[in-house]
Amino acid sequence: MFGNKTKQPPIKSLIAQGTRIQGDLQFSEGLRIDGEVNGNIRAADGEPSILIVSEVASVSGSIEADHVIINGHVKGPVLARELLELQPKAHIEGDVSYRSIEMHQGARIAGQLKPVATDGTAAMPTLKLAANS
Repeated sequence: MFGNKTKQPPIKSLIAQGTRIQGDLQFSEGLRIDGEVNGNIRAADGEPSILIVSEVASVSGSIEADHVIINGHVKGPVLARELLELQPKAHIEGDVSYRSIEMHQGARIAGQLKPVATDGTAAMPTLKLAANS
């Protein structure tokens, strides 16, 4: 879905550093989180989506989107329907489901890794290891 031929959706929403959201969120296209969210975050179905959890962000709740990039703290399950990118400062406390995963050195997961196929069933994952620059 997000290969070189397909353009990623734009980031149209931002939860800025210093902002705290209490409650569930649903978004379309792109969302970047630099603040704190206590609630579930879900991308709308039917169109490509991207969610970025920056290194200064924290989320307590479930996450679901097509392309998920995490470099902050997440306490709850994560479902990346297409690609999950775990940056060096990512810390996840919860189970992680993904179609493809890219994990940088330093990222931590306290939970189970569960690869899924497009139809939601278990599948063999596409695993890409990030090399040091």
